[in-house]
Amino acid sequence: FDFCQASEGKRPSENLGQVLFGERIEPSPYKFTFNKEETCKLVCTKTYHTEKAEDKQKIVDNMPVTWCYDVEDGQRFCNPGFPIGCYITDKGHAKDACVINSEFHERDTFYIFNHVDIKIHYHVVETGSMGARLVAAKLEPKSFKHTHIDKPDCSGPPMDISNKASGEIRIAYTYSVSFQEDKNIRWASRWDYILESMPHTHIQWFSIMNSLVIVLFLSGMVAMIMLRTLHKDIARYNQMDSTEDAQEEFGWKLVHGDIFRPPRKGMLLSVFLGSGTQILIMTFVTLCKCSVKITKGALMTCAVVLWVLLGTPAGYVAARFYKSFGGEKWKTNVLLTSFLCPGIVFADFFIMNLILWGEGSSAAIPFGTLVAILALWFCISVPLTFIGAYFGFKKNAIEHPVRTNQIPRQIPEQSFYTKPLPGIIMGGILPFGCIFIQLFFILNSIWSHQMYYMFGFLFLVFIILVITCSEATILLCYFHLCAEDYHWQWRSFLTSGFTAVYFLIYAIHYFFSKLQITGTASTILYFGYTMIMVLIFFLFTGTIGFFACFWFVTKIYSVVKVD
Repeated sequence: FDFCQASEGKRPSENLGQVLFGERIEPSPYKFTFNKEETCKLVCTKTYHTEKAEDKQKIVDNMPVTWCYDVEDGQRFCNPGFPIGCYITDKGHAKDACVINSEFHERDTFYIFNHVDIKIHYHVVETGSMGARLVAAKLEPKSFKHTHIDKPDCSGPPMDISNKASGEIRIAYTYSVSFQEDKNIRWASRWDYILESMPHTHIQWFSIMNSLVIVLFLSGMVAMIMLRTLHKDIARYNQMDSTEDAQEEFGWKLVHGDIFRPPRKGMLLSVFLGSGTQILIMTFVTLCKCSVKITKGALMTCAVVLWVLLGTPAGYVAARFYKSFGGEKWKTNVLLTSFLCPGIVFADFFIMNLILWGEGSSAAIPFGTLVAILALWFCISVPLTFIGAYFGFKKNAIEHPVRTNQIPRQIPEQSFYTKPLPGIIMGGILPFGCIFIQLFFILNSIWSHQMYYMFGFLFLVFIILVITCSEATILLCYFHLCAEDYHWQWRSFLTSGFTAVYFLIYAIHYFFSKLQITGTASTILYFGYTMIMVLIFFLFTGTIGFFACFWFVTKIYSVVKVD
């Protein structure tokens, strides 16, 4: 976009998260000195010739952006950013920001917001060294066809450019600055003017309460079924040992000789568990830190740095489980843990970046940053994974409460609902039901440039998700064991991991129903980044399910007496 550029000044540097999110900070052409008011000060004048194709392109580009405006019930809705212009269609429909002013009524015309009123709120600090702190900055975009471009007075009709305009067009960009002392806003709560006016806050509260009620109800049911039924089972099994009918075993006790039989593709499962553990700890720590207000850039930086530093638990968990599955190829295991999942994410990310480079977007990540990310991965994360794996392989294999038989037991014919696929599909519904409203706000924050600030709520939802994934997996695992099917390892991982498939379906629905994205590149970008999120979410939820089931199986087989 052909805006006024700052004449001099160093470009501010962004943190890693801002670079990854495509946020770029540019020096502003609006200059102000504290408490010095400016009225209708000229920034620059841009001249266009409609005969030149490249000039016409600069004018006509239209972009919907968010701004601060009045909504019903006397409320103001604020969002970072302000509109740069708007368009009235040839049928007279006002698009985007054109709805805010009745003077915008010419058909097939663009209106340029070439003036901004900036109001800076501050409060004077009484304690310590005297000074003032800026606590809010509000901005109102306006449109003026300045009568004297060299000496603008900010009056007259709006700056309109008809789609059929010809000849030379001159646009003068101006701004006014005013300062207002505000004793009510404390420094600590300076962000609240953006947050208070956020839409959907009441929906958030309602949805959280709704999720909590569902989860508490489910937890109660699951806990009751598990405790009562299991308690009866265990009591019955242990009583039978003292009577004569010991040989007539039934239910889940029958498969005690096969329950810890190593799963097929144990290598892949252990690698997924390692990466999942890394993501699980990273998410937990990031959300703990984020319960205080934090920006999206800082959030991303925090997550990336944590992920790099958490190579050790990933290597340790992968090695420990691989060893307990009876695996021997420890070098392959460590290399896959270090490179498989991170490699897929990086490859996807790199392809998305190539598309952004090709489109000439400012959101493209500079080559230097890509090299820095690779350096973090190869020089810090990979060595840490090797260290974790070394300790994991050195420890003795996990001791199971029951021995595994030499000959695998025949699994009886399963009814429809105890077959693997229906169970896996059912298992993902519950956890997804608890998170999908939060998912809407998170997707809005990523794709619709809205502020996401309810990290306290998000942390609560994270805990709810962990509980629900665990309970749903344990419940389904119990039903399968009762049906004498002892292949629980992959099934427990996929049962809660299937939540990610529902996430993908929701993201596709969101794309078609909420976003007006046109163009192949943008569509590929949306689905490319969505696939990264889905993979991370799959590993995260799958790992929760596996650990819950592993704990459950170890627990129940350690309390029954086995001959």
